Amino acid sequence: MNDTPSPAYQVLARKYRPETFADLVGQDAMVRTLKNAFEADRIAQAFIMTGIRGTGKTTTARIIAKGMNCIGPDGDGKPTTEPCGQCEHCVAIMEGRHVDVMEMDAASRTGVNDIREIIDSVRYRAASARYKIYIIDEVHMLSTSAFNALLKTLEEPPEHVKFIFATTEIRKVPVTVLSRCQRFDLRRIEPEDMIGLLNKIAAAENAQIADDALALITRAAEGSARDATSLLDQAISHGAGETNADQVRAMLGLADRGRVLDLIDMILRGDAAGALTELSAQYAEGADPLAVLRDLAEITHWVSVVKITPDAADDPTVSPDERARGLQMADALPMRVLTRMWQMLLKALEEVAAAPNAMMAAEMAVIRLTHVADLPSPAELIKRLQDAPSPPPNGGPGGGVPVPPQTPSQAASSAYAAAPRGPAGAPTAALAQDTQTALARYPTFEHVVELIRTNRDVKLLVEVENGVRLISYQPGRIEFTPSDNAPTDLAQRLGSALQRWTGNRWAVSIVADGNAATIAEVRDAADLALKAEAEQHPLVQAVLMQFPNARIKRIETPEQRAAKVETEALPEVEDEWDPFEED
Repeated sequence: MNDTPSPAYQVLARKYRPETFADLVGQDAMVRTLKNAFEADRIAQAFIMTGIRGTGKTTTARIIAKGMNCIGPDGDGKPTTEPCGQCEHCVAIMEGRHVDVMEMDAASRTGVNDIREIIDSVRYRAASARYKIYIIDEVHMLSTSAFNALLKTLEEPPEHVKFIFATTEIRKVPVTVLSRCQRFDLRRIEPEDMIGLLNKIAAAENAQIADDALALITRAAEGSARDATSLLDQAISHGAGETNADQVRAMLGLADRGRVLDLIDMILRGDAAGALTELSAQYAEGADPLAVLRDLAEITHWVSVVKITPDAADDPTVSPDERARGLQMADALPMRVLTRMWQMLLKALEEVAAAPNAMMAAEMAVIRLTHVADLPSPAELIKRLQDAPSPPPNGGPGGGVPVPPQTPSQAASSAYAAAPRGPAGAPTAALAQDTQTALARYPTFEHVVELIRTNRDVKLLVEVENGVRLISYQPGRIEFTPSDNAPTDLAQRLGSALQRWTGNRWAVSIVADGNAATIAEVRDAADLALKAEAEQHPLVQAVLMQFPNARIKRIETPEQRAAKVETEALPEVEDEWDPFEED
């Protein structure tokens, strides 16, 4: 009987962690730069590795530390990008127990005191290795005071000290720190490289796994080698040595991509019953409703990209059948349908994630999608309405859409321009002449209203528009009859405000029995007249017949639209400031 204990199981992500630069997958540019630096003996004092999770930032930091301190099997080696992996330093570093290579997780040690420990220890030389190396993972988690404490040491470290930082959030690292480091951006691993890596690991583990199963794992990993290796580990266990796509799909809670494409076809045909039946069938087979909607969104995005760039269909994670159907969809579907579906799926994903019952929310999203799928575009709707039989004539205007000669505010202005004016007083003194000249800037009451609007006295503006029935106006003198809802002190407050804004005294008095319309009444009447005129147009009547509950909310003339565009346009800059121009 053999009592020797079997070695403890080691997860694939750790078992196949790269130990040399040659083992790193998909980071050729970084490896080439580091090799050149080592060969030229131009090793930076500090490095920073950035990239998404699982691309090898911490692993790369350890390989660099090994390369700096490797002495070779004979003990006479120099810094190299091909560490031997056999000397005492290489072995100790990869096992995480080297006394001169300190690793710190900034996510749990964020304070300035933790950094002071490093600052206090850099003055001492390495105990046994060539360099004393500090590896700080998730460095962006350090506090501001910790970064500030580190700056001086980072700028002028002793020759025997090297810093290697790793972060997934490079934008959170202060520029003052970045400027003192040699930066390397670790890329997402391309699908071809990822599939090759997974095939290599599966072969080493004597595991049989189908190519389409590897494609599913690669797609789910989203460029992270660690995620892909962990999923492969799980898939091998799930399949007991022989793993196919269905097993991986069940493991990940995914639906068959072919069936997701079938679901998209049903949605685009407006087949709500068929789409709900297919969604229920996928759910019964273990597909997560949120994952199904994510697949719908992913395929919608992929088809949109293929429509613009057909080469995007040559994705190694996409099966030949899926590629053919995607190309067919891209050719048949208008971009407006794809973009509308994308926007609705984004909203649906939020709802399903927040809903107490994900399946119910997913079913409601599918129902919405099927009902919107066959809606015509605005251009098609107008064409249909134009081709539809015209409603019986009722005295309305024919031909084009009516364009009123004046906007409501213009009509109100015209009404006030036509209001009766009182006799002008003839000033005799020179001061009175200056006053008359100053008040000439306000020739009509509309100018007074605009002055109130310019000074942003909203309360007074509303009261004037609704409470003043103008009897007579001349610059400096206003006579009006108040409406029933006008404030009792309106004349006094209007006069005071005008005097304050113009610097001249205004005579504002109340006259009884005036029946002129207020600005609001004129404006509302003009607006109602415009809507009534627009409702008589055949095209508008056709719309109202198709949508009985529709109402005209706003009428905008071409002149108003042009003025709006001009107002919203960015002003042209004639003379730009040049920061490098000398005084």
